Amino acid sequence: MEKTFYVTTPIYYVNDVPHIGHAYTTLACDVIARYKRTRGYQVAFLTGTDEHGQKVETAARAHGETPLELADRVVKRFQALWEKLDISHTDFIRTTQERHKHTVQEQFKAIQAKGDIYLGEYVDWYCTPCETFWTETQLLDGSCPDCGRPTTKLKEASYFFRMSKYQDQLLEHIENNPDFIQPKSRRNEILSFVREGLRDLSISRTSFSWGVPVPGDEKHVMYVWFDALTNYISALGYPEDKDGKYARFWPGMHIIGKDILRFHAVYWPTFLLAAGLPLPTQVYAHGWWTVEGKKMSKSLRNVVEPNMLVDKYGVDAIRYFLMREVPFGLDGDFSHSALVNRINSDLANDLGNLLSRSTAMLSKYFSGKLPQPGPQGESDQVLIRLFADQLTQIDEQMNALAFNKALASIWELISAGNKYIDETEPWSLAKDPAQRERLATVIYNLLEGLRIIALLSAPFMPQTGEKILQLLGCDSNNLSLENLDQWGRLQAGTEIGKAAPLFPRIDIEKS
Repeated sequence: MEKTFYVTTPIYYVNDVPHIGHAYTTLACDVIARYKRTRGYQVAFLTGTDEHGQKVETAARAHGETPLELADRVVKRFQALWEKLDISHTDFIRTTQERHKHTVQEQFKAIQAKGDIYLGEYVDWYCTPCETFWTETQLLDGSCPDCGRPTTKLKEASYFFRMSKYQDQLLEHIENNPDFIQPKSRRNEILSFVREGLRDLSISRTSFSWGVPVPGDEKHVMYVWFDALTNYISALGYPEDKDGKYARFWPGMHIIGKDILRFHAVYWPTFLLAAGLPLPTQVYAHGWWTVEGKKMSKSLRNVVEPNMLVDKYGVDAIRYFLMREVPFGLDGDFSHSALVNRINSDLANDLGNLLSRSTAMLSKYFSGKLPQPGPQGESDQVLIRLFADQLTQIDEQMNALAFNKALASIWELISAGNKYIDETEPWSLAKDPAQRERLATVIYNLLEGLRIIALLSAPFMPQTGEKILQLLGCDSNNLSLENLDQWGRLQAGTEIGKAAPLFPRIDIEKS
């Protein structure tokens, strides 16, 4: 039976400039997508851009261009960054695409046909930057409780979605499916919000025109969240599903920032319940990044720009740091000194040294040709057992999106490899012709261990994993972890060259 896996980023708002938060979410999705592929899954990995709404219409007018011209210009920034970060998405959805607009209108009609959408009048306070409505009691000194900016009182005809009708059904689903919202702190937050009571939701506007028209009443455009959230199924070809993608891949996992959790864990599931569609398998909300202890903000000029980081430190170093530094789900702090320390300590010293020492000894003692190993002694068996045990643990950690723990487990294998060199002392074995077979076993084990480390590292650092595998004479196109199932896959007699430094050390004073 075919194993499938579907993971999505949020669709990013085209009025934003891509920053480290966008990169972090997308990278997390990429890592789990790549890992699932190694486990034999057919993977659909979606990202894209949210291009409708009042903010885009206003910004376009200020630039003297149409909203679509603004979107066409800005979307390239996101597409270029994902290419630079080695993101392996299988689709990129834009909410201005016809395939998306069609699905949104079909979804609206399906819910309306059930009697769960009705025309009324909306009177409430609206925050344009957050695209969010608030009641008067929710405001803080008349301002948006989320961003602190002024709100505008709106009174207009609006279509409403009977979200209140699905309160008990949603609550029951969250309570019966503990993994539906993760991490646990976010699940508790949503449970508390839903128990307080859900109001019906305004899902259309007449005060601007940049959006998907309401079918049958085109004076109205759909509220941006009803439009945007539907991308997760419009990209799969719902409802017609001509190529079977929806049937194969839905439901999927949404990885998002914690600031948009309510939309994904309350609004979206109730839309789906109303349409009679399955709910996502999981909504995972990660934390925010601060910079040197301060919140990222344009006014403080401390917004971390991912393109600059990649240009300065290299793509795999950035990918590694973002996934290793902070437990996924918690807030994290970005600092250049922490990044440089990770590169020097983990990448240059630990992984880089293990590779360069092992290949240098192969070159010196066996002229670069992988020897046939002899019998495995006790110290060898300890190393081999450690690799087997860690594989099981890493699989559990990856499936729980515990990326920093998975990397720590991989680094335990790297440390074990370096320790194995110190304990077996190949340089001493090389001095005694009687120890030639023992030396061959030690050198073989080091390089076989590196093969497995490269396969495990590849979802996090694709270029590094590929580089190591190519050096070891492996087919880097075949990253299947089935190749981990047994020790000893490297072929004796393979020519293996001396490794150049994987990650040159960085002078912290000059960085």
